[in-house]
Amino acid sequence: MPQTPYFRTIVTAATALVVAASAGAQTAYYPPAGSWEQRRPAEVGMDSARLAAAIDFALEHENPMGRDIGAHLERMLLSEPYPDLLGPTKERGGPSGVVIRRGYIAAQWGDVERVDMTFSVSKSYLATIAGLAFDRGLIRDVHHHVAEYVDDGGFEGPHNSQITWHMLLNQTNEWTGTLWNKPDMADRRRGRHRALRQPGTYWEYNDVRVNRTALALLRVWRKPLADVLADEIMDPIGASNTWRWHGYRNSYVTIDGRQMQSVSGGGHWGGGVWASTLDHARFGLLFLRRGKWGDRRLVSERWIDMMSAPTDIRPDYGYMWWLNTGRRMYRSAPENAFFARGGGGNIIWVDALHDLVVVIRWMDTQAVDEFIRLVLAADSEAPSAR
Repeated sequence: MPQTPYFRTIVTAATALVVAASAGAQTAYYPPAGSWEQRRPAEVGMDSARLAAAIDFALEHENPMGRDIGAHLERMLLSEPYPDLLGPTKERGGPSGVVIRRGYIAAQWGDVERVDMTFSVSKSYLATIAGLAFDRGLIRDVHHHVAEYVDDGGFEGPHNSQITWHMLLNQTNEWTGTLWNKPDMADRRRGRHRALRQPGTYWEYNDVRVNRTALALLRVWRKPLADVLADEIMDPIGASNTWRWHGYRNSYVTIDGRQMQSVSGGGHWGGGVWASTLDHARFGLLFLRRGKWGDRRLVSERWIDMMSAPTDIRPDYGYMWWLNTGRRMYRSAPENAFFARGGGGNIIWVDALHDLVVVIRWMDTQAVDEFIRLVLAADSEAPSAR
């Protein structure tokens, strides 16, 4: 089959569909490791011309972030009081993406196997590590105080001792302190010198506190979180061996006599999860399928419900996933869609209503809603398309 800018053949190592012997129904397709089956848009209920128009739009609306991410971050950090880069950076590629419908590749563009930084998409991976700890009883209740589990000085005192796992995960914790030479005020988005509020009463997006969450989870797991992610998620879903999860040059701790790097929850100061478009798509498909991969339960449905529940004081945010409550995030997406979002226009869009996972890389953030509209306009089975 000849290749086009939008589609290319993916050779599979397994049959596309498994027919259930007892019911005669088709089981859900899960791509095997090393391959992913492509279906023509019409075969999965999508209009090829409209889908091609959506991809043309994506290619025409590249994010303005420079390709040299290290230089971009250095310029950006000059306006901050603690501007040092602490983790690695990587020159980025061009726009890329993939549309997964019913588990199959319906369309793709750009270099979908290139490994790039993903910035705060890393936070949704970190929330998954917390979910695994909850599912295994390492965290018995998200409303427990973190100090019950972590005894490293970070959750002591009248203020920080009030913080629960729930507050860490929905970014209402107001943790105060210094971690990896960055005080919490270094990245306060809503006023660096404002007065601290009582934990749980104020929402603020803050990478220092997310990194404190990563360190707390490292204390609970007692093994590198990248290893946890590989063993519990990425290997079972058949991800490649090219992804990485970086921390900082100074984010090492010793646990049980072993030196371990605490990873970062984003790329603000470098580091974070670096992965290909296709590996992100597998991760998104796991959540579209409510935590199951084939016959294996990897993440509990209970956790997925918890992580996608709106935060009362910030309804478009859950446990480090962005929600579309009230369609505030993206007017064109359904209300029950949720998103892993990172700087530079990196997005994993999970849409159960349309049985879609869409990964977007390096898109102008101002163009995302229109792109979503164009993709959904290609759904020939949606009520509005009939």
